[in-house]
Amino acid sequence: QVQVVESGGGLVQPGGSLRLSCAASGSLFSSYDMGWYRQAPGKQRELVARIDSGGNTNSVDTLKGRFTISRDNAKNRVYLQMNNLKPEDTAIYYCVAEFLRRDYWGQGTQVTVSS
Repeated sequence: QVQVVESGGGLVQPGGSLRLSCAASGSLFSSYDMGWYRQAPGKQRELVARIDSGGNTNSVDTLKGRFTISRDNAKNRVYLQMNNLKPEDTAIYYCVAEFLRRDYWGQGTQVTVSS
């Protein structure tokens, strides 16, 4: 069982930045593929960005240039740097660890972009 815990959410003004952090348990973290998803009120959960075990990344085209995913295998962590935040980025952000064909989700962290 892989435990996933997100942190770093909060209230930020438009144009501001946040860095979300995701900690995943297990000694094989470097083998996990990791991802960030988000779910806005009344909408379906959607992919934000993924990073595989080799460090290759992909993200939604509309977010490229503002959101960056990275990982630190020594700390069992993956990060989502979010810049120039907009009100439409308001959502619950979820981290997922993908390992041996199973997905392990965290509880999510709320990000609210508002003046």
